[in-house]
Order: sequence, then C-alpha cells, then structure tokens
Amino acid sequence: MSYKPNTDRYEEMKYRYAGASGLKLPELSLGLWHNFGTEADHSVATDILCSAFDHGITP
Repeated sequence: MSYKPNTDRYEEMKYRYAGASGLKLPELSLGLWHNFGTEADHSVATDILCSAFDHGITP
C-alpha cells in the first residue's frame, strides 16, 4: 500500500513565527530525533507515527 496525501493538507494548518527570525513553523510538530544521548529502537518511532496517524495527525 502506498500513501498519497491530500493536495490541500496544509491549507488549514496553523502556523506561528519563531521569534524575530521570520521563520514560520507549524503550531504542532512531531519529532522523532534522539535527545540527551538516549537511543530508541526504530520500532518505537514507527509505533509513535502509526499512533499519530490513527488519531488524525498527518504530515
């Protein structure tokens, strides 16, 4: 199965500006990077993303 997102998926997304930089970022983001020297198994990241999709959060 391949994923094909809706073409209008960003039209209702809410954004905010990051300080005085002018950089516009989404109000809500999901990050899966490693912090503070800990490592999570790849399957944990996959589970987090699948749960987000199941609850209506899409890229």
